[in-house]
Amino acid sequence: MSSTARIALNRPIRQLFDYTVPVELQLQPGQRVHVPFGRQKITGIVVETGSKPPAGITLKPVSYALEDWPALPAETFRLLSWASDYYQHPLGECLFTALPPALRRGQPAEEKPEICWRATSASPELPANAHKQKALLTLLQEHPEGLSMSAITKAGYTQQQLKSLAGKGLAESLIRKPEPASHTADSDVTTGPTLSPAQEKAAEQLVEGENGFNPCLLFGITGSGKTEIYLDYLTKNLARDKQALVLVPEINLTPQTVARFQRYFGARIAVWHSALNDRERLETWLKIRNGEPIILIGTRSAALLPFTQLSAIIVDEEHDSSYKQGDGFRYSARDVAVYRAHLNQCPIILGSATPSLESLNNAKQGKYKLVRLEERAKNAAPPSLSLLDIRSRPLEGGLSRPAISAIQQALNKGEQALVFVNRRGFAPVMMCFDCGHTVECPRCDTRLTYHRRDRAMRCHHCDYQTAATEACPECQSEAFKPVGQGTERTEDILGEAFPDTPVVRVDRDSTQRKGSIQAILKQVNKGDPCILVGTQMLAKGHDFPNVTLVVVVNADGGLFSVDFRAPEQLIQTLLQVSGRAGRGAKPGEVLIQTCHSDHPLLKALCRGNYLEIADQLLAERESGLLPPFRAMAILRAEGNTMEQSLQFLDSVKPMTQRPGIETWGPLPALIARRADRHRAQLIINSGSRKSLNYLLRQICQHLDQMPMRPRTRWMIDVDPLESG
Repeated sequence: MSSTARIALNRPIRQLFDYTVPVELQLQPGQRVHVPFGRQKITGIVVETGSKPPAGITLKPVSYALEDWPALPAETFRLLSWASDYYQHPLGECLFTALPPALRRGQPAEEKPEICWRATSASPELPANAHKQKALLTLLQEHPEGLSMSAITKAGYTQQQLKSLAGKGLAESLIRKPEPASHTADSDVTTGPTLSPAQEKAAEQLVEGENGFNPCLLFGITGSGKTEIYLDYLTKNLARDKQALVLVPEINLTPQTVARFQRYFGARIAVWHSALNDRERLETWLKIRNGEPIILIGTRSAALLPFTQLSAIIVDEEHDSSYKQGDGFRYSARDVAVYRAHLNQCPIILGSATPSLESLNNAKQGKYKLVRLEERAKNAAPPSLSLLDIRSRPLEGGLSRPAISAIQQALNKGEQALVFVNRRGFAPVMMCFDCGHTVECPRCDTRLTYHRRDRAMRCHHCDYQTAATEACPECQSEAFKPVGQGTERTEDILGEAFPDTPVVRVDRDSTQRKGSIQAILKQVNKGDPCILVGTQMLAKGHDFPNVTLVVVVNADGGLFSVDFRAPEQLIQTLLQVSGRAGRGAKPGEVLIQTCHSDHPLLKALCRGNYLEIADQLLAERESGLLPPFRAMAILRAEGNTMEQSLQFLDSVKPMTQRPGIETWGPLPALIARRADRHRAQLIINSGSRKSLNYLLRQICQHLDQMPMRPRTRWMIDVDPLESG
């Protein structure tokens, strides 16, 4: 008699599906199977075996198993099941997030043989002017074992040149099977970096590998050498046959971090981020699943991968909002990593110069061990911070005369300057100075940003784009001018003010091409005088030894926001970008332009003591009963009209009226219309996370059974980082 199995599918539905299991199949949770679903044949993941289906229903059978082993081992399966319940997201989508794209599509869990090329023994003569083909042939002759197409293109040759050689019988392809994986490290690592006395003291306080789950919060000021602490810890505590996970917040930080780790661990280092192609992701995934002793450096989704020998986790820049997924499966990679360390009973280090208030509160409660590192490496002094009041001062591209003068002085001394502008594009607004018209996004409640390089007006929320015009679209006046500043405009102004100095812009627009951030870092790290202009991308973990001056164009954005997290995020950003100055032997200076130089938060910032500021912000949060002192979730709704979205949330609100639960709203979101969808939200608070989780589960069950109006969507965001 055949048994039954409960299968999760990669669909945005919470329901699991029962199938019969043919007698010849032995299934276990986490295993990939092929199943019929309607008229389709799709990939599913086994959640439970031996389940009892409802009576009177004829079940379809599982077609076959894709492997005879679980793609998601027991620990990873428990982790994702917990995340599904905690973040109130369908289990199927959570499980499939841990698979590379190839395995989600049902492809085999094995590396594809690589097609390589080598020279043949034939010897027809090439034309005298076929210089590239001759050079390529010489390259192939130097590698009789064969070269991959990627290696050939990396060497500067094209597919067409290779085809020409093959057509003349001078080159041939061969299939090279992947080498069997070795389950031991390539080399023994005996010594890590040389630590300063302050670093040694901090390193001694970190938990040892055999101590099990015991999270540490490493508070290290910018430039204190936290990466050296991580390297030292792994060299001393990571066994040769074990795996480690190092999380970084941004793809752009990965190359720099990888280079530093490879100095000590060589080929043991692997990477995981969204810029990898499907083949690279599958290869890395297989190494992780097969238990190869790698140290994986990855972004957010690396926290979900199926490690089998994981014995240490490091979360660098743990405060960074990039660790929170903004749509779909809205998980926090930092918090998932902490729970994963708990499941594995392995140590986890959370490092930051500006720790999140949640982590600091956990340290105050004794849940985390706080390790302090408050001296810069190599005896470098912390930068001096000063406020530059720009009220009544003329500005050029957002820069005041004293700021431009300070940049000139830095360049005269052969040093580099960094100008921080927290907005990309040329200008936030194009406005007519005759009729007052501004160009708004037709799909969102926001204005379009002017990008002069592309002569385009773009929405940074829905990616709507239209051509920029010289005259006002409303009154045809030519007094249609940019207002405010973005990175492009500041770049132009600096280029005019310093024509003999390279101005390097670093933002999402300038780093879209593969390898662009590496090229920028290589140019800056030469140490020649230059001016860096960029957004928050520049504030995260980069090490520029010759940057001695940082200018913050406008620090006032987060002072008066309706979002209760804005002050914390403002201080974190300003301290992080300030930390780029004076990391080498030369002292650093930071000029913060503001119209509110008397604001107590900015005054406290100039004293440079982040923990003192964090204590003040925590006290404010506690008095206001805000996270981390209460659990919070947001139920968001999107509809064709705002009335439809608000009515939907009004119908749910009565479910939240119970002891210990407080709700705010429903109210329109901060950007009420986005991509032609009208957005509203209901904020739910509770002093008990268990009670909140139970309520959210009930709400999800209710809404899953409730008939929806056309195009009405809802989603739940647990522990939101944005209240709008």
